[in-house]
Amino acid sequence: MSALTVLSDANVVAKRNIIKIKRVPDLLVFTTLSPIMFVLLFAYVFGGAISVPGGDADPELYREYLMAGIFAQTVIFGATITGAGLAEDVKKGIIDRFRSLPMAPSAVLTGRTLSDVVNNVLVLIVMSLTGLLVGWRIHTSFWEAAGGYLLLILFAYSISWVFAWIGMLVPSPEVVNNASFIVIFPLTFIANTFVPLESLPGPLRTIAEWNPVSTVTQAARELFGNIPPGTPKPTGWPLQHPELYTSIWVLVFLVVFVPVANAQYRHSTSR
Repeated sequence: MSALTVLSDANVVAKRNIIKIKRVPDLLVFTTLSPIMFVLLFAYVFGGAISVPGGDADPELYREYLMAGIFAQTVIFGATITGAGLAEDVKKGIIDRFRSLPMAPSAVLTGRTLSDVVNNVLVLIVMSLTGLLVGWRIHTSFWEAAGGYLLLILFAYSISWVFAWIGMLVPSPEVVNNASFIVIFPLTFIANTFVPLESLPGPLRTIAEWNPVSTVTQAARELFGNIPPGTPKPTGWPLQHPELYTSIWVLVFLVVFVPVANAQYRHSTSR
């Protein structure tokens, strides 16, 4: 099949999933409630006790520091919806219906991942409005800020292909949800998402410096202009080049998991 046919079929599948968001708004509501809760919790409960470089325990400065980490955590957890959604489709027999249609097999996963990009965009809009309410501001140009959002979306999109593979490998939404929580939750906390790396002990700090969650957060902070004044320059190569390091991970995830997920799809639907 031609690339245009695959894209056309993927567009149909993506529309189907987007319509599902419209008809089941609970999915979007509960996806946004958790990060909003994190913003309010860290901004108003823990913000006064957490020091940021150059600002000590300044709640207002911490709120600006916090938002990029919340954005990163939110889009990564949003990417896990891909795996749970595919597992649910397998369980309900929707995938078997797709098999009976004259459509490109790769369009199923492509359409699913594209629709979850839309979901993440909507969540980011809600999160940005929440951030503005608690005092977060963008201090750079429009294009730099757009680059920050784009990098977050691209990183989440690449992660969604990892979970597309998991969703086809483990066709149970409950297992996918539990597995994603166990893996993603520590990854987003052993990073600079909520606290400066200087506060972490030696081994954890090294892991955090090379954690792509740290670099996508660092890149977003730089592109939004949310690096506190007086912050020392990072010592690790990944945090010195956060956009490049994050882009490398995006490419690695896509190059590895797009073919692997599609191969798993063909294997799962051939049984």
